[in-house]
Amino acid sequence: MNVNKNEVWTLAEVRNKDIHPVSRELLAWGRELADSMGAPLASVLIGCGISSKAEELFPYGADKVYVIDDPSLEYFLCDSQVNILEDLVNRFSPSILIASATTQGRTVMPMLSARISCGLTADCTELSIDPGSGKLIQTRPAIGGNVMADIKTRGRDPQMCTVRPKSKRPLCPDISRKGELINVSPSANLPASALTYLGFTPETSIGLPIQEAEIIISGGKGMKNSKNFAKLEELARLLGGTVGASRMAVDLGWAPYSAQVGLSGKSVTPRIYLAFGISGAVQHIAGMSGAETIIAVNHDPEAPIFRVADLSIQGDALEILDGLIDSLKKRQQ
Repeated sequence: MNVNKNEVWTLAEVRNKDIHPVSRELLAWGRELADSMGAPLASVLIGCGISSKAEELFPYGADKVYVIDDPSLEYFLCDSQVNILEDLVNRFSPSILIASATTQGRTVMPMLSARISCGLTADCTELSIDPGSGKLIQTRPAIGGNVMADIKTRGRDPQMCTVRPKSKRPLCPDISRKGELINVSPSANLPASALTYLGFTPETSIGLPIQEAEIIISGGKGMKNSKNFAKLEELARLLGGTVGASRMAVDLGWAPYSAQVGLSGKSVTPRIYLAFGISGAVQHIAGMSGAETIIAVNHDPEAPIFRVADLSIQGDALEILDGLIDSLKKRQQ
């Protein structure tokens, strides 16, 4: 096994013994950095019964995959993952470690950062290598999203960061691409998890999670109340989409936090993004500007969201929403 201390690592995620799509997005981030450094790109895959899935990562840019496959890892327990990652970092000394800003990444990375005394930059929107120092430049929003800060990590490696899901598309897969599969056994002296897995209850929502949806119907303060906001769910059912929301709508209790789009919520890249009654604060636009087609409905002709929209409709959001729902129902009949 060839160990290169300048390796760039990404932390793959496993859900129900399958590699989660966010793992492929991370490889797109890592591939750019590894190429600019002239370094190998490796993905770390931790779970139970996942060894046969590891080769799925090579077509998306991985040069190596470190696989830790153990029965004790059947369920995600954050302290177990941190123990294993700490052991791997100390054994293989990567230069950079990137994870997704999912629930898993946001849980594991801060704990690992504290454990190994390394810096961590969260929710990055851009990553690059400083040609002078060779250090990782980590760009993220600051001061409420009004400025973008460039951050370099001081101290020991790895330089650690998280990036938002759906903030970069995976590379086009190259099925001819092969890599090095490295099976790693957990060290015998690692402590057992202090946690007990009780179960998992999925959130009940319309459609897919917003970061996986191809069509998102979002609402803001212009929907006026929670009863009107429910009309977005009806439209989502008719279009086969998912409901999103602005921060204001979430703060008012009209939608759950899991539906919030923006810097303080989730970044999304659907094929179609419909925005009803959303003015378009910079924080919201930063989370949805990567959509292929943006359709915005607002009564204010100066609404900032019109500046990024492909189709702008000036008018009452509720009237237009009702008309659209009625038209789709008639078409289905």
